Amino acid sequence: MVRILFFTSPIGLGHASRDIAVVDELVSKGIDMDEIAFVTGGVAYKHLRAHGYNVVEAYRGKSIDASNGIFSNRLLWLLDYISFYRECKEIASSLIDEYRPELIVSDEDFASIAVAKMRGIKNVLITDVLESRFLHGPLSLVERFLNRHLRDIIAGADMVIVPMYKDEHKHTYTNVSNTIITYVGPIVRRVSKDRDELRRLFGFHGYKTILVSVGGTSSGTFLIEKAIDSYMRIVDRFNIPTKMVIVCGPAIDISRIGSNHVNNNDRRIMHSIELHGYVKNMHEMIYAADLLISLAGRSSMDEARVYGTPAILIPINGHFEQEDNARSYGFFHSDVERLEDLIFEYLAYGRREVRDNNGGAVKAADTIIKLLT
Repeated sequence: MVRILFFTSPIGLGHASRDIAVVDELVSKGIDMDEIAFVTGGVAYKHLRAHGYNVVEAYRGKSIDASNGIFSNRLLWLLDYISFYRECKEIASSLIDEYRPELIVSDEDFASIAVAKMRGIKNVLITDVLESRFLHGPLSLVERFLNRHLRDIIAGADMVIVPMYKDEHKHTYTNVSNTIITYVGPIVRRVSKDRDELRRLFGFHGYKTILVSVGGTSSGTFLIEKAIDSYMRIVDRFNIPTKMVIVCGPAIDISRIGSNHVNNNDRRIMHSIELHGYVKNMHEMIYAADLLISLAGRSSMDEARVYGTPAILIPINGHFEQEDNARSYGFFHSDVERLEDLIFEYLAYGRREVRDNNGGAVKAADTIIKLLT
């Protein structure tokens, strides 16, 4: 019997990664794996399946389609999101009737929260986004309509778990009661080994390792190419053995990476750069690395923060969530043009102290269990 039905947003890998962290803690607290099922789609489905969870592939995959690091078709994306929401609501309604769970947990799948409320089923929403801010000017009228509906859904949740600390989160809603919001701090997965073991396992031992990660969509191709270009210009200036490791994720064709570097010296350096596609335990690579260069998604940002790894966070231009995340660390999209200087600067900072690496996940699991009893 499924007691908890998780509805995980199929946009990228970040939602699935933090849900894995929460479910791992639920299982450690006595919830049987067979009592939990996921509903998602796209790359998130493959990620959850790779971790051995019971997953229903019901949603179509959806991603931010940015060209050269710029999210320019935001209105079309939002209009498609409205259609996507309606599709998800029908699917969620059918699956909730089929599984009849005691509790619904939604990671930014707002459709399932709306259905849970209609069905009178206890529900928890995990999100750090309480409004959408993609559009400006007259076009923002579309987004205002969406935000009114979004606020009603959020206000109707039994509990909202925000994976941030309270003093970091700003919202202006008068109809979202603070009493239903629980701030748990960053939600990240546990690491399975100490850092030295992981460095040896990944082949990082003896090197200063620069890790480049762009998550689960193809929108980060621009950052990979910029990172390669910067590394090629500075690699011979390092006075210690250094390597770059690039994780392209499941949506980028590895064979096309670096294809514009054709001269002999470029080829020599390209051979020294490691390229990976999908990596199941990306969080452990972040922990093991000396520097992370990443898009400014919540999951990778929080993993670097908790594990003490210096990070350069480059947002997609026009993606308000990523721009907010990056700005909180002093980064902007334009910083992609000065990666060479930033790499030297942030490698020199060294690592920070590792924080409690599963505190947010534990608090989230405790909150969920309280609603079960």
